[in-house]
Amino acid sequence: MAELHPAVQNALKTSGLTHEVMECDPDLADTAAFCAAYGIPLENSGNTIVVASKRDPKTYSACLVTATQRLDVNKKVRKLMGVPKVSFAGPEETTALTGMELGGVTLLGLPPDWPIFVDDTIRSLDYVILGGGNRSSKLRMAPDALEAIPGLEFVTGLALEARD
Repeated sequence: MAELHPAVQNALKTSGLTHEVMECDPDLADTAAFCAAYGIPLENSGNTIVVASKRDPKTYSACLVTATQRLDVNKKVRKLMGVPKVSFAGPEETTALTGMELGGVTLLGLPPDWPIFVDDTIRSLDYVILGGGNRSSKLRMAPDALEAIPGLEFVTGLALEARD
């Protein structure tokens, strides 16, 4: 049985979110490899991206888009965060802030003061795959279950279609 990151386990237990835990070979945790190996369509694979304001004091948010989309970080996320400039948090910064491994960062178990923005198109999916906080597990959830996550907001236009 796959072990979720402790913060993710706690968030699931506290919220009572309906979910399925999926085991994942850590070498296949990155989106494209995971989808290919486990037969998951890219449009059902959610990518959680940590965004940071550029000015001190730094503020953060987590954003969820599918693997077929790209985050509108410079316009939409910047406006939602109410700051003049933002950037993607770097790998080391993301790990330090969340305690989660890259390839497994997820919306659950994040610092409680972070806003969480989810592209509204995810609501139309039958299910979405999220990280388990580590590289050895994933979560399969119904998109409407995400509404129970504190601080989460579905946002129209959060994502743009991915470029080739």
